Amino acid sequence: MGAAEGGPSGGSSALLVACALGIERLALGGGRDRARDKGRDGGRDRDVERTGAPGPVRVLRTGMGPRAADRAVAAALADPRLGGAAVVATGFCAGLVPGMHPGDLVVAERTRDPRGTVTCSAAGPLAAALARALPGRTVHTGLLTGADHVVRGPERAALRATGAIAVDMESAATLWTAARIPMATAGRRPVAAVRVIVDAPEHELVRIGTVRGGISAFRVLRAVLPAFHDWHRSLPLPRR
Repeated sequence: MGAAEGGPSGGSSALLVACALGIERLALGGGRDRARDKGRDGGRDRDVERTGAPGPVRVLRTGMGPRAADRAVAAALADPRLGGAAVVATGFCAGLVPGMHPGDLVVAERTRDPRGTVTCSAAGPLAAALARALPGRTVHTGLLTGADHVVRGPERAALRATGAIAVDMESAATLWTAARIPMATAGRRPVAAVRVIVDAPEHELVRIGTVRGGISAFRVLRAVLPAFHDWHRSLPLPRR
């Protein structure tokens, strides 16, 4: 499998935050000073965040699954305003490591799907920013793997045996696509993936307590945007 580097050397003036589900977008869209963009993006509503970030911050709902993520991210990055955008894939995920709990955070050092591996940008500083934004929450770092279906039972252990600590259906596809679309500025596109665990080995979705775990994960996801902004601002400025 090939590898794509998503290093921070090129910097960025805009930020695209991609999630799959309406409930995830609802959590991410709750920030202050939000302006509704009346347009449509791949058939999905979009928000442009008015923040102190270096440029526009768009929250994009891609739809569920890797194919939907591929299409939506490619369409969004075709917008000239996002030609130099850094990309963060976020939302909920399934944890693979015993001891993980709903509401824990996963910061990908790499994402992987059948097409290959993408190395994430500045994962350490991003994890530190999340720890500051969400004191008391556990932040896990490692390999985030992609799947095209909901992972349950023995398959969870099989993925863990490959070195992955968590799995979701869109992050790897989002970053794979983003890393391969040329930047409007010099350098490689910065990419990252942050997921909130809603399902873990001892806390599977089918068990009693799922609602409580889901509420916990939703509250955590509502609080991550400031850390994304810190990470975004820490990236080197684009080179013309």
